[in-house]
Amino acid sequence: MKLVIFGATGFSGQAILKLALSKGFQVTVLVRNKSGITIQNENLTVIQGNVLNSDDVKKVLENQDTVIQCLGVGGKGDGKPTTFISDATKIIVEEMEKQHINRLIAMSNVGAGNSLAFQPWFFTKIILPYFMKWLKVIIDDKNRMEPIIMNSELDWTIVRCPNIVDKPAKGRCNATLDGKGLKLSITLTDLSKFMVDQLKQTAFIKQAPSVSN
Repeated sequence: MKLVIFGATGFSGQAILKLALSKGFQVTVLVRNKSGITIQNENLTVIQGNVLNSDDVKKVLENQDTVIQCLGVGGKGDGKPTTFISDATKIIVEEMEKQHINRLIAMSNVGAGNSLAFQPWFFTKIILPYFMKWLKVIIDDKNRMEPIIMNSELDWTIVRCPNIVDKPAKGRCNATLDGKGLKLSITLTDLSKFMVDQLKQTAFIKQAPSVSN
């Protein structure tokens, strides 16, 4: 299976890339600078370009089967309002539809869309707007991103993540559509496995599960 990963140089993207290659996927990544990818693998193609440039996105999607979008703003970002992820997603979705690439797995955040209701009121009313403004900015952009995907013709899955921690895998992942059993974090390895597994699974097509350990 031929897979494109957008965001392969990020914290989550690097782990997803390594796992996809270990499972035998033929992976193509679009990066701003090729030096950001240090992995060498016969099944890896690295293309330098800009995800906000439709011609670059068109090129990287040619003759592909599936897409994982795990774009970020670089950790916590700069705290300023951004439309980077939603703008990039719009281009990716449009080009996927033009090239009849149907399967998209996209990373979002717990707190986006209806998953905001899964959070305690103290977090949503006090912590998020006053003490975690950097996260609110990211969630705001994910709230712009998600409808772009949901209103598309694609077979999409949006994976809403809590805090992603670089700790040993727990070997389990709770995926919920109603918030039941949702915890505060998920390990990077368990998240990566869930994301890559969705490429061949259908249970969450056109769904937005929130995941945690």
